[in-house]
Amino acid sequence: MTMWKFISSTLALGAALMIALSPAPARAADEPATFIQGLGDQTIQILQNKQMGLKEREAAFNKLFTDGFDVAYIGRFVLGRYWNVATPAQQQEYLKLFSTYVVAVYANRFSQYSGEKFTVGASQSNPEGASVSSQIVRPNGGPPINITWKVQKQGGNFKIVDVVAENLSMTVTQRAEFSSVIERNGGGSAGIDALDNILKQKIAANGG
Repeated sequence: MTMWKFISSTLALGAALMIALSPAPARAADEPATFIQGLGDQTIQILQNKQMGLKEREAAFNKLFTDGFDVAYIGRFVLGRYWNVATPAQQQEYLKLFSTYVVAVYANRFSQYSGEKFTVGASQSNPEGASVSSQIVRPNGGPPINITWKVQKQGGNFKIVDVVAENLSMTVTQRAEFSSVIERNGGGSAGIDALDNILKQKIAANGG
């Protein structure tokens, strides 16, 4: 699977997850699960607001993403060892493009929602934070998709740091693919610029 196919499919899953939450709310005492449930509730509100134009909806998704995900952490992680190779200017440009690309894909994929149902399970604590289990139930009767959200608490608020779909980590896979792109383009600063250019192309392709 190529980097872009993986990113698109993973984010499509994320979109489906947050669009159609089951009516049963997460237990109030389970803060990580309640956090994931809340993201879904906010997504539904955005989708049900018929007065929103495309740009307004994209801006709302952008706020939802930046509020719910630790964009800087994820971006640095997937760039791997090349983060320290990049200049400060390249680091800023890359993080901006990374965030914009993910939001553009989300906004595009939301239009493809086809009635999936999302259920949130209990969370499990770990040294880094917590993992929240969830499941997508397909309307066509296909096998359900198991998703785990890895979250950390920062300054009193939770942030998503990884999404694991059927034991496949988004950040680990992206890290390997991003490194491959950089290495194929000479590595170092030149490779990072090449990755940025690919991100720009994908943003444009998704209407960003």
